[in-house]
Amino acid sequence: MVRFFFLALSGLLLMCCQSRDESINKFSDPQRLKIAGFQDRRLADSLYLFFTHQNADYRRDAVQAFGSLQDAEDVDRIGKLLLMDPEPSVRKAAAFALGQMQHPSCERILLGALVKEKIADITFEIFQAYGKTTKHWHLDPAVFLNDSTRSAGLAWSIYRAGLRGKTDSIANRVATGLLDKKYSENTRHGAAHFFGRGATQFRNAEKSLIAAAREDVSAGVRMAAALSLGKIPSDSSLATLKNIIKTDADARVIVNSIRALSSFPYHQTKHYLYEALNHKDASVGIAASQIILETIAAEDWVEVSSLTNQAKNWRVQANLYEAALKAGKNEALAEEIKNKSADTKDPYQRAALLSCLKHFPDDYPFVEKELRNADIAVVRSAAAATLVAMNYSKNFNENLQADIAAIFKNLMQSEHDPAVLGSIATALADSTLDYRSVLKDPAFLFAARGKLKLPEDIEALQPLEAAIAYFENRKPQGIENEFNHPVNWDLVKRIPDQQKATIKTTRGSIVVRLLVNESPGSVANFIELARKDYFDNKFFHRVVPNFVIQSGCKRGDGWGSEDYSIRSEFSPRQYRAGSVGMASAGKDTEGTQWFITHSPTPHLDGRYTIFAEVIEGMPVVEYIQVGDKVLDVVLENFPNQ
Repeated sequence: MVRFFFLALSGLLLMCCQSRDESINKFSDPQRLKIAGFQDRRLADSLYLFFTHQNADYRRDAVQAFGSLQDAEDVDRIGKLLLMDPEPSVRKAAAFALGQMQHPSCERILLGALVKEKIADITFEIFQAYGKTTKHWHLDPAVFLNDSTRSAGLAWSIYRAGLRGKTDSIANRVATGLLDKKYSENTRHGAAHFFGRGATQFRNAEKSLIAAAREDVSAGVRMAAALSLGKIPSDSSLATLKNIIKTDADARVIVNSIRALSSFPYHQTKHYLYEALNHKDASVGIAASQIILETIAAEDWVEVSSLTNQAKNWRVQANLYEAALKAGKNEALAEEIKNKSADTKDPYQRAALLSCLKHFPDDYPFVEKELRNADIAVVRSAAAATLVAMNYSKNFNENLQADIAAIFKNLMQSEHDPAVLGSIATALADSTLDYRSVLKDPAFLFAARGKLKLPEDIEALQPLEAAIAYFENRKPQGIENEFNHPVNWDLVKRIPDQQKATIKTTRGSIVVRLLVNESPGSVANFIELARKDYFDNKFFHRVVPNFVIQSGCKRGDGWGSEDYSIRSEFSPRQYRAGSVGMASAGKDTEGTQWFITHSPTPHLDGRYTIFAEVIEGMPVVEYIQVGDKVLDVVLENFPNQ
């Protein structure tokens, strides 16, 4: 009995010691919790107080917070940490924060740090920040090619600058050299992405890009290099892309190769696109049908319309219908699309078919009727978007404008649906459509604005403010969400730093690891919603091949929000395959919608919060299609006390 009591007491003491000494996450520290609270409330002055703290963790957290605040009033103070702080992690965080600010004086500070810094991974962060802030990229590569981290930093620096149009032929030449197999995968990856998204006039890089697209062992490098070949419309580039479509084993590489075909004449690519329509991977067929839609020649509309009955995927079929109608403007084909739309019970298929009619503006009465009669959000929003898109069709007759204007005005007066109001507002705000000359009195716009409220309707209020400003002949005022939803810090403190969540879907399960130490507010928000079963039976309303799958919208069309918003939480973490991010309508507008990436998407870095990463189930992510559902989100072994 005494022995049992002693063992029990020892166990209790051990548990107590563990609870004191082993923190669940970094927010067990009251000071780090306080810093995170200041970040959430955007209190820059309070964060500055920690810049001189003797604890390096506090200095690092405080300066990294400015990557989310993006408050550039005191850039020099952050620059001082970058140049002088003895702790490497603080300097790295300072470099990230400066890159997020994009203030003119950042470039000077970063160049000074680049010369002074000796630690490679900090240099990498400085390189990227320089690319985000420079007025014109001009670095001497010879100084930085002595190790793999610095060469990778050089490549990503060029990429970041290229996204902003701040590179020239010198950067092209440097990036071409960095595609060589002797450099690390990360280096080649950065260089390839530069050519895929940011570079211009790089014909001299063709040979290197062809080699990378065909031979690189990294699928990420092949993806980016293949996409870049679309900017070099040569016979050799076209031959390479056709070969990749036939031979590459990675569907994501094939998707990018198909997208690159959009730069070539349709008659040279159509047979490869047709063959890809029924590829075993649905994303390939969807991508091919999208390129057919974008590039179809007028004389091929009958040929493409004949392919619609062979399509096994409804998104492929809808794209083919739209392509044929766009090229042919055939009344019988429009009637076939309307009948197909009426027959389907799938609301997403119906919405997609309805969207085809944007190329047949004469059918605007049918689309208006569909909008007014539909009780499913995705159909209503698709109908509204179609009415707007009709204005941009080459088949739009100016004689229709008065009728469309009357419909727009009536809908703005009668509707309360933010998707309808926001979509129509985008047309009314477009000076090229000149609705101001038809609708003289903007009173109906003010009435529509009165139906909407922040933060829930920010996506509709933004274009509506632009429309009102246009009608009043003034510049639009920015619309931002005020701070309205403090983080539940009591919950945050109970979230293990390795907390897992299983997202059960109609295609299978996806297991993610929640990144509470990096994005506590977003993780807490996700957990709170999951515990309320908020995500149950929510659709994946958006799926872009080789980009993202997206869910969490209460409406199922991307326009759904709740009556709160949370803060953006940006960190140096980069978007890889399986990164889980918060969807937003701009900084600090996040709420319930989230997405998972199919592949590296570095153009999202520092712009969308990453709050989790997939650790199991990437094949499920790649398999999910529009209309699939989240069945449940299960928090594994989450402490409920």
